[in-house]
Amino acid sequence: MNDGIEKLQSMIDESRNIVFFGGAGVSTESGIPDFRSRDGLYNQKYEFPPESIISHTFFAYHTEEFFRFYRDRMLFLDAQPNVAHVFLARLERAGRLKAVVTQNIDGLHQAAGSKNVFELHGSVHRNYCTRCRRFYSVEYIKSTEGIPRCACGGIIKPDVVLYEEGLDDATVRGAVAAISSADMLIVGGTSLVVYPAAGFIDYFRGRRLVVVNRTPTPADARADLVVNGGIAEVFGSLKADTV
Repeated sequence: MNDGIEKLQSMIDESRNIVFFGGAGVSTESGIPDFRSRDGLYNQKYEFPPESIISHTFFAYHTEEFFRFYRDRMLFLDAQPNVAHVFLARLERAGRLKAVVTQNIDGLHQAAGSKNVFELHGSVHRNYCTRCRRFYSVEYIKSTEGIPRCACGGIIKPDVVLYEEGLDDATVRGAVAAISSADMLIVGGTSLVVYPAAGFIDYFRGRRLVVVNRTPTPADARADLVVNGGIAEVFGSLKADTV
C-alpha cells in the first residue's frame, strides 16, 4: 500500500482541480456504522427490515416507528471528524480540492471545515416542518419522543433522501458540474453499488481517477490508481499543503 500512497501523493501534487466522491467508509472511521457490512444496519434484526423503515412509504404510514429507528440507528451526534475529513478540509484550504460529493448524511465534512460539500442524500442536521417549513435542529429531533411536531402541529421531517424519493435537483447539478470539470477524482470509502449516486463518477472526464477502498469496486478496472485500505489510514499518510 505504501507504493500506492506515494503515487497518490504525486497525483495530488500535480493536480489543481480535485473532487472527492465518498461513501459510508469515510464515516465508519468515525464510529458510524454503515448499512451493508457484517455489522451494518442491514444485518441487524428489527421488527421491520431497515431498508423498509427508511423508505418514504414507511415514513408516511408508520411515522412513529420510523422515528424510533431513526433516533436509535441514524443519529450519532457524538461522532467527530476523522483524519480523512480533516485532510480533505486542508486540501480545500490549500486550493487543490474544489468539492466534496458525499453519500453520507452526518455533516462531518462540514464539521472538519470543508465548505463546498454536495450532500447527495441530504443531512440529519436539516429538519423541516412538512406544513410550514420551519427549521429544527438535529438536537431537537434527538430530544423528542414519538413523532416530532412543529409548533404549528405539522410533522417535522429530516432532510434526508429516503428510498422512493429523488435526489435534490440543485445538489445533483452542483455535483455533476464539479465532477465534470475536475482534473482528478478521488473515490473513497464506497463500494459504488448504490444508485443513482454511484453513477455520478461516469461524468468524470479528467486525467486521474483514483479509488481508495478496503474492497474492490466496479470502478477499479478503469481507475488510474487503486489503493486498497482504510480511507483514514491512507489519507493520514498524505500531505495536503505541498506546492
